[in-house]
Amino acid sequence: MTPRVSLNCLIPAGLALSLLAGQACAEATRYPLTVHSCNREVTFKEAPKHALSHDINMTQMMLALGLKSRMVGYSGISGISGWKAVTPEMQAILDGLPELAAKYPSVETLLDANVDFFFAGWDYGMRVGGDLTPQTLTPLGINVLELTESCAFVMKRPAASLDDTYNDLRNLGRIFDVQDRANQLIAEMQQQVAAIQQDLPTEKPRVFLYDSGEDRAMTSGRLGMPQALIDAAGGRNILDDVEASWTRVNWETVVERNPQVIVIVDYSEVTAEQKQQFLLNNKALQSVDAIRNQRFIVIPYVQATPGIDNVEAVQTLAKGFHGA
Repeated sequence: MTPRVSLNCLIPAGLALSLLAGQACAEATRYPLTVHSCNREVTFKEAPKHALSHDINMTQMMLALGLKSRMVGYSGISGISGWKAVTPEMQAILDGLPELAAKYPSVETLLDANVDFFFAGWDYGMRVGGDLTPQTLTPLGINVLELTESCAFVMKRPAASLDDTYNDLRNLGRIFDVQDRANQLIAEMQQQVAAIQQDLPTEKPRVFLYDSGEDRAMTSGRLGMPQALIDAAGGRNILDDVEASWTRVNWETVVERNPQVIVIVDYSEVTAEQKQQFLLNNKALQSVDAIRNQRFIVIPYVQATPGIDNVEAVQTLAKGFHGA
């Protein structure tokens, strides 16, 4: 039998033939489909029709794959005072799609909207032991796809990499039968990252990512997406030996590891400028190279979390690390 291919098969402009051969014109999804999600297997009898995505990064992924018509809405973006900074371009894409919950949605929110698919992650819409989990939603007929990077909260896994984002896009492509779009997007992202890395020097500056916090710093260990971004941009996360995703550390640890560059995540009511000023005024940090030389790089929340804007983060970081 001749394999059935997706009718909207796309030929990505400018891609190498080797990429075309393996990634364009994918075979259409055959249901029932089973995909891996963290330490579970999830089976889909058909493509979801009433999907809900949580957070700006996961919502972006679904919209980039042309899935707006399959969505009933999104959650967790406006938060407090629009803290995740939706750009005018993103707002235009979201137009007509309702936000069902400003923060974490409830089970009732999903049921009221007749949701049949929830794309979220641990600490991105779900909490271990909380009311909203795959275990509570599956019996209600709601399939959950967990953000790959967030699986570190529920299972042992290797350091975060850009492959985590590619895996999420690939899974969405198979679940919604838009593999060709997913493969094209992945190939374009890989090509852009390869171009950034082509001329990077071998010397890797020591990098500390600062998310928030005053008494202790919220940052990322080796299991969070910033690890992948810093590594791809030719830097070294000073916490690359810490078996944690987003986590808190003492300022003493930062001083001991003496970062040469500090990356600030821009979000919340505390601006990136205010965060930088706090770090510059922190008496405990005055011996740190990045503070003495005032080497700061700012990336927005949507680039620091797994999603299609990770490539922009790598480009910004590479330029800041190496002047590339």
